[in-house]
Amino acid sequence: MKAKRVPVLATTTTATMDDAGKIAGRLVEEKLAACVQIVEPVLSIYRWQGAVEREQEVLLLIKTTQDRIPLIAELLDAIHPYEVPELAATPIAAGSAAYLSWLEENVR
Repeated sequence: MKAKRVPVLATTTTATMDDAGKIAGRLVEEKLAACVQIVEPVLSIYRWQGAVEREQEVLLLIKTTQDRIPLIAELLDAIHPYEVPELAATPIAAGSAAYLSWLEENVR
């Protein structure tokens, strides 16, 4: 019997739509994510190198499974322009059975 994989919603941000599109494309092409939604703009307020920063960013909502997070982290480390790219994942506690099945089938 095949073990059930845990679906998660992961997020990252970029400075440009171009970078977001490149990252999203790689994630889906490499089957690390079933879908990536790109949301622009978002205002991020964060602490960086001792100062509070305010920046317009592009948000990526990554639909994937928990077991793919380490590979997504490796990909982001390799291609993301930020020195410390965001990667945070939250389990999807519930959803339609058809959607969750589709998500699992489209992530390898």
